[in-house]
Formats: sequence, C-alpha cells, structure tokens
Amino acid sequence: MAEATGIQLVISPEAESEAPLCPHGPTLLFAKINRKKKEARRFYACAACRDRKDCNFFQWENEKVSLTRQLARKEFNQSRQPPFTHKQYVERYQQFVSLPLANRVFCLDCQLLLLPRDWGKHASHHRLGDVSLQQLRRPSHLLLPLENKKTNAQYLFADRTCQFLLDLIVSLGFRKVLCVGTPRLHELIKLHQFEKNSPVIKSQLLDIDFRYSQFYSEEEFCHYNMFNHYFFGGKSAFEASQTFLCQENGESVIMVTDPPFGGLVEALAHSFKKIVAMWKTSQNKDEELPIFWIFPYFFEARILQCFPTFSMLDYQVDYDNHTLYKHGNSGRKQSPVRIFTNLSPKSIILPAEEGYRYCSLCQRYISSANRHCEICQACTSKDGREWKHCHICNKCVKPSWYHCDTCSRCALQDHSCETAGSGCFICGSAEHKRRECLKVAFQNKIIKKSKSRKQKYLEKNKEGAGNKSKQGRGSRRGKSKRKLKKKNKQ
Repeated sequence: MAEATGIQLVISPEAESEAPLCPHGPTLLFAKINRKKKEARRFYACAACRDRKDCNFFQWENEKVSLTRQLARKEFNQSRQPPFTHKQYVERYQQFVSLPLANRVFCLDCQLLLLPRDWGKHASHHRLGDVSLQQLRRPSHLLLPLENKKTNAQYLFADRTCQFLLDLIVSLGFRKVLCVGTPRLHELIKLHQFEKNSPVIKSQLLDIDFRYSQFYSEEEFCHYNMFNHYFFGGKSAFEASQTFLCQENGESVIMVTDPPFGGLVEALAHSFKKIVAMWKTSQNKDEELPIFWIFPYFFEARILQCFPTFSMLDYQVDYDNHTLYKHGNSGRKQSPVRIFTNLSPKSIILPAEEGYRYCSLCQRYISSANRHCEICQACTSKDGREWKHCHICNKCVKPSWYHCDTCSRCALQDHSCETAGSGCFICGSAEHKRRECLKVAFQNKIIKKSKSRKQKYLEKNKEGAGNKSKQGRGSRRGKSKRKLKKKNKQ
C-alpha cells in the first residue's frame, strides 16, 4: 500500500468476493489512510458514484450487518432498478414500431417510449409525438444526456469523431466492435449495417445507461457498469457479451471505450483486463485484445502504469455536448481528449485535411503544431501546441512553463513554489497538510479558550453592571424616602 494521505482503492480477489451490493452492483473497497497515525481503515463504497448524494452506500470492511438491514438494503437496491426488464423493453419496442406514426409518443420527462395504454399516466408530462423510425435509429439524439460529472458524465462523440473512428476500424480490418460507453459509435455502426454498406460491421454496446434497453436487443446492448465489471442482466447478459467476443470466420474484434473522465483509472483498467480475459477465453489464444481507450492526455502516466504496452495518439477527440472539448479551437482551448491504444501508432493514419502529418523519425502521425525534438528524439507535444525543450530538466515542457530554481522543475510563472505549496504552510513541515497540523489545532484551541474566557468575562461584567445599576437605583430611592420622613417629623 502506498504511503500517501487520503483515499486509496484496494483491488484484491478477497475484496471482490466479499463486496456488498449497492444499486450499481458490487461496491469497491477503499482505504482511508492516516499518515500521521500510520494506519489505514478500509471501507466499501459505490463503484459508479463519487458523490454520496447519488449513492450513499457506506460500510466499514469488518462491520457486522444485521439480517434486517441486509433485507432492507436488498429491497432498496431492487427499487432502484429499471421499471422493466430488458426483455420487456424489447417487446415494448416491437409494439411501438408497429404503431402508426401519429401514435408514436416519447415521454421527455420519463425518457420512455409510450404505448397507448401508458398515455393516461403521462398526460401531464412533456411529450414528443410523431417519433420516426430514423429517430429510433439514433437514440442518443432522442435521449437527454446524463451530464452528472461525478457519476455518468455522458459526453457524446461529435459526428466527425464517430466517422473517423468507424473509418479507422474498417481500414484496420476489424469487423466486430465492443463499444464500452460509446453509444454514438454503436449507433453509427448500426446505421452502417442497416444501409447495407460493405464491409459488414457488428457492434455491441455496454453502458450503464439502462435507457438504451428500449432500442436494442439483448445481443446488441448490455446494461453494464465499467467500474466493477458488473452485468445488471446477470448470467445471460455476461454470456451474450462473451459470445459476441468470439472471433468467427475471421471476424476480428476491437474494444472502443470512452469512460467518464472523473472515474478511477485503476478500477477501469481492472474491468478492462477482465474483458480481455473474456476475449482470451473465447479464443484460446495468449494475445492482447486491440483497444482504443479514449481519455484526457494528462492521465497518460496512470494509463501506462496499468497498460505498459499502450501509446497515445495525437488525434483530438471532440464532443457535441461539451463546451470546451470541440474541434477547431486553438491554444489551451483545444480538446485534451486523446486515444490510447495497444496497436502500433505506425498503422494508424490520421486525417491530413485536419492538419495531421507523418513524422518519419517517430514513424507515426502527429498534430500540425507538434515538432520533433532532436534532444528528446521524439515529437513531444501532448496538448496540440508546440512544446519547448528545457535543458535543465532535460525534457520538453509546455510553452507557458518556465524553469523554477526553487522547485527544480518547470511550471507556470505565477505558480506557488514547492517549499511553500507542498506540505503544511503553517509550520513548514512536508510530512502533513494544514488541516492535520498540530500547531493549527493548538492555535484553534487557544482561540476557542480565549473566546470563551472573554465571553464569560463580558457576560459577568454585564451582569455585574446590571446589578450595580439596580443597587444604585435602589439606594437613591432609599435616600429620598428617608429625607421625606425627616421633613414630616419636623
């Protein structure tokens, strides 16, 4: 276990076998590390949701859960599942397609294809009528994207990116595509197949968005959580995916995945390795499943740690429903999303009309601004801009970075130096952060004590002042009464 503060994912067969279930499948085991006390406490939490508001499951590793609580949890998990089974969704779709165009209604509020018997329940909802067959073939345009950054982050490929990926897959000779979290690519392949274009490409979509069950058969879509390799449809869904991965009649398979950018790389890699194992089992070969993993370039080190044979392509992936990740932007506004693959970069041709060119020294296609560094012996740019070489760091860095002698590294000119930025900036120790600083805790304790003492003093004085004023008023009244008595006697 790494010596670091914070939360760390624990991956082990024991943790997986004993993991309790939440509505999103088996939970993941995490370790809450306290470096100061040199101890770690482990707990289970949801694999899909980082925000407790989306899924509040929490259980300590050795916590004893009563039977009553287990039954309540099972009932709750069941209540959070889709209203229909995949088989029922398929039956509803067949009935929906057979309806006249005027009777094909889609509920925008419930994101559901409505049959005539459902109209009464959805009478007050926002609805879309006259749903055409063409619209049904592009469900990602019909469904509202799930844009919760901490759970789904359903950013959808732009048509340019989809077409490039499909053309690339065809040119590389693949005839089956396992689309993990890439509904737009799956749609385009299905359209390609419907229009009877050659060659014939088959596709299967694995996605956590169950709404796609309304539009695809059990062989074409599996409700799937890529963070824990969980098939919501159980054994039948797992077998459907395993069957798809079988390479029959020379139909080679490639996996294309576009996970949420906020997801844990280690958890994703663990699931993808299980998919690779499924593919190997179906082939009885000790080869690697070809993969396109679409992710931001700044995760390169972590991806390579999990998949050392991967390399990053310069191609910029863009999305329809993301304000920044779009093609055509320049400078720092360019899309940071790239393609990581275990295929040889030499075999992947990037479109020249978009500014990509071939570097004969690196033997791969690069972006127009990427320049070959004679010292690094590579085309070093990662973000689409031309990078510069730092002779002190002995590597190429971003054009906006400068070498800092204090930090002994390159960084932005207005950055906080390592001596001030790392560790605790109250006492200067590099062993802990400010929130764990004993000096701060001691200072806060003194402040609280001084505040309470001051408060007590003020309250006491206030009470004393009040009593004195009362006593003063009483004594004056007494004096005036005595004077009156004297006058009366005289």
